[in-house]
Amino acid sequence: MKAKHLVWARRISQTFFLLLFLFLLIESRLPQDIFVDYSLVFSAEQDLALDQPIKFFFELSPLVGLSSLVSGYRIINGILWGAGVLILTVLLGRVFCGFVCPFGTIHHLVSWVKPSLKGDLMVKANQKTRSQRIKYFVLIALFVGAVMGLNMVGLLDPISFLFRSLALSVLPGVGVGLRALFDVMASSDIKVFNYLSYGAEVMASPVFGYSDQAYQGAWFIGVLFLIILFLNRIRPRFWCRTLCPLGALLGLCARVSILRLEKDHDKCTNCQLCVKSCQGAASPIPGEKWENAECLACFNCFHACPENALSFRFSWPPGLNPRPDMGRRAVLGGLVAGVSFPFLGRLDGQLSKVSDPRLIRPPGSLPEDDFLTLCQRCGLCMKACPTNVINPAFTEAGMAGFWTPRLIMTMGYCEYTCTLCGGVCPTGAIENISVKEKIRRPIKIGSAYVDRGRCLPWSGNAPCIVCEEHCPTSPKAIYLKEERVIAPDGKTMAVQLPFVDLRKCTGCGICENKCPVMGLAAIRIIAAGESRSLRNQILL
Repeated sequence: MKAKHLVWARRISQTFFLLLFLFLLIESRLPQDIFVDYSLVFSAEQDLALDQPIKFFFELSPLVGLSSLVSGYRIINGILWGAGVLILTVLLGRVFCGFVCPFGTIHHLVSWVKPSLKGDLMVKANQKTRSQRIKYFVLIALFVGAVMGLNMVGLLDPISFLFRSLALSVLPGVGVGLRALFDVMASSDIKVFNYLSYGAEVMASPVFGYSDQAYQGAWFIGVLFLIILFLNRIRPRFWCRTLCPLGALLGLCARVSILRLEKDHDKCTNCQLCVKSCQGAASPIPGEKWENAECLACFNCFHACPENALSFRFSWPPGLNPRPDMGRRAVLGGLVAGVSFPFLGRLDGQLSKVSDPRLIRPPGSLPEDDFLTLCQRCGLCMKACPTNVINPAFTEAGMAGFWTPRLIMTMGYCEYTCTLCGGVCPTGAIENISVKEKIRRPIKIGSAYVDRGRCLPWSGNAPCIVCEEHCPTSPKAIYLKEERVIAPDGKTMAVQLPFVDLRKCTGCGICENKCPVMGLAAIRIIAAGESRSLRNQILL
């Protein structure tokens, strides 16, 4: 096949998989989230499920499947897709990086659009450097940590990193900006702007959401994403060359690849066009050893060579390609870091003792030790949650639980008959439970308690029964007792005081979310009483 045909095949493949990733990202939400009666959507007789295979790219990543296997001893659904990627890599090299990976495609685009480095600077930037060993350090550290029982692969797995960044930061940020623009246009005295704002909002809402989505620490996730993209201005595909643990894994598997770069020294004129166009700093120029483990299978060098001194050919019988340049320090450092992380993650006492009372996990979550062996911190459950209650954890879960999902009831609440989070979890850290199972067991994620000093009836400031009205359990976990209390002005007033029956409370948080006392609600949810932990129970 001619070089230009291979390059165009790669471009078409990259475009297809990037658009597919964005489509599944947009579809990872309930389609009925506007102009709908939620009583018809959320029903105890029907389990909610998304129509599209939104876990597809997570199943494609061998890192997700392997880390779940060695850390949680679980074979995830769709692991054969990841195995297929490894087999393809063994045969053809890092074609996943060059043809499929949506994060790699974005880096390729950023590096290609108006590159900051040209001429000799580009040649220098595309020379192999020791910094490319860092990704092997990252891979070893994450993999050894997973073997030791702390799965932090999702922090830097390219699919998880990209989904988390787009779903929790980029899309919500763009949505907030667009809604602000539409509001300005709608308030304009010019009717054309009014009509345009209404039409644009109808078109943009299915992509960016129908309301402002907010996530704890989303600004940090967004800044980190922008920094990673900016690094492409310093060195093309910086992430793929230097940081990507999946790229390191695929580089190791590519050692027996039968697709190899052949160089004709006699034809080479040392124009260095192949080096300028190389995306992986794989030393394609004749006279230097080709770094098969670094080659991203972009075929740019083959296409750029004016003398036909380079060509990709199948070599049979297969033999070993040059060993990846991992570096002794990267290997030893990765081993030390991988062994250290699980122990350092226990020093804050979040795993060895009762955890933070604010650490409320989604319904169906495994016990904390098991949860941390499987959770990829990908953000799928957060994106799919229809009430925006699931957020990435910061300090609440300690270092070991950074960016794992937790529920913040001031941002939303756990819908009584919703189990979407378990249905979209790619590794089973949140079990896929049915609505009937969630209600009839019941599955408790925490317990409510009344802060009598802030509660309007208990403090004598005003009558209020909002928490009892919204309580979804049957019979209600919040019940009222009519009493006479002394108001701040000294007068006696009749109120109905709220009490919580801990045997019936599931910790859904709608009472805290709807409480009219703003800021710190008068009724709040703590993790105590959750079904998943025998240690974190309330003794009755």
